[in-house]
Amino acid sequence: MKNILITGGCGFIGSALVKKLVQEGNKVKVLDNCSRGSASRLKTILDDVEFIQGDIRDFEVVSKACSNIEQIHHLAYINGTENFYKKPELVLDVASSGIINLYNSCKEKNIEEFYLASTSEVYQTPSKLPAAENERLIIPDVMNPRYSYGGGKILCELVAIHCIQKLVNKLIIYRPHNVYGPDMGNEHVIPQFFIKMKKIVTEIGKNKVVKFPIQGSGNETRSFIHINDFIKGVEILINSGESNQIYHIGNDDEISIKKLALLISQTLDINIEIKPGELQLGSTIRRCPDISKISKIGYRQTISLKEGVESLKGWYY
Repeated sequence: MKNILITGGCGFIGSALVKKLVQEGNKVKVLDNCSRGSASRLKTILDDVEFIQGDIRDFEVVSKACSNIEQIHHLAYINGTENFYKKPELVLDVASSGIINLYNSCKEKNIEEFYLASTSEVYQTPSKLPAAENERLIIPDVMNPRYSYGGGKILCELVAIHCIQKLVNKLIIYRPHNVYGPDMGNEHVIPQFFIKMKKIVTEIGKNKVVKFPIQGSGNETRSFIHINDFIKGVEILINSGESNQIYHIGNDDEISIKKLALLISQTLDINIEIKPGELQLGSTIRRCPDISKISKIGYRQTISLKEGVESLKGWYY
């Protein structure tokens, strides 16, 4: 049993990790200001965690939260594509203030392990696919507010590797690749497709072939990982990951956005015709991780995308 702090523990990924670590008998503390996540995600275990509602940008709050803690998982961040474009100053403030506050808290406290959740967005456009962990990190256009997200995560990685690593016994950075699942909110592509298709059925019915608008040509790709498999990946890193290393947690089964839309429509028994649209400036064209590194220490996919999409039917439809 360990004393663990999870920042951003009310978010989609954070809450799933909290539940798993509590289930394994750990004493878990959650720090979250609930600006995007909700404590309701933890309602079934709220009596089993210490919940601190506070801002990762407030050093006094962060320092207090780190008291009597052995292991930290840092997930507090501003996600959501709309936020990248409209609130880059907030994204960067949370990124920079959060990681520096944790660094200074690690100086004060006897923290043994530090796990940083980064992102696949740090690559923007990988030079090679599947992309390995040593792929170069890039901000192709500092004028584009979208890169506040990836840029902030690059900063977090630098501070973790060159500062926090010197203070702890174990540091691991993991880069999630398109995690999906129940209760992930409505800002990501899979729930958005479900919601749009539900509206189609409500307004038009199932019998007609309807045009389904998407961003981009539809040939853009992603590689999705179900939240249950993702949490297993984090567990593997806790138990078997090597310190001062970076790991991908994802799957290497790349799928086009067009095929994803068709997969969801088939699951819902709806006939659609893809209607391509404009792609937001700076959007990644292809994304697929090389997962050989984490696979060598035990990671295996257990939930296919088809199975995962089918399981969401009762949640989003």
